[in-house]
Amino acid sequence: MTDVVSLARRSQMMSGIKGKNSQPELLVRRLLFAAGYRFRLHRRDLPGTPDIVMPAHKVAVFVHGCFWHLHHGCRYAKIPATRPDFWQAKLEANVDRDRRATEKLRASGWRVLVVWECATRDVETVAGLQGAMGAWIESREPLGEIRATSTLRHDRFVRVPAAIVDLHSAQS
Repeated sequence: MTDVVSLARRSQMMSGIKGKNSQPELLVRRLLFAAGYRFRLHRRDLPGTPDIVMPAHKVAVFVHGCFWHLHHGCRYAKIPATRPDFWQAKLEANVDRDRRATEKLRASGWRVLVVWECATRDVETVAGLQGAMGAWIESREPLGEIRATSTLRHDRFVRVPAAIVDLHSAQS
């Protein structure tokens, strides 16, 4: 399948994608601050340069885009039809880099929370996000993942070795 926009337009669109201070990241930061948590941003001295670091809790938070970090099972994580081999290799390399960063942080005694972009996309899910993040931070779990289950294909969980917070059942 060919691209529906010109090569120059696609390049312009892709160059506009932010690595820092994205809308999902800003939302997570606002919610954490409103809940009373204080943090540092983008600490380059830590593996993977976490988006949010809470030294007092020894917590590193990554806000991952579902597409860019290949959120398994999420409808927002699709391999593009144009140049699928390139995209598959690129996105899998991102996932591998994320895994290595998490392992290094865990080896250094840090707790790691991943908040997926899909958890920040709809009003219902966002309503429970602040509570879900706070509950995980206070839980002392070593690894955590927050995602919106309504965006998962087949509307089910895909189990990973981490504490998964289902935002729809957390609101009940």
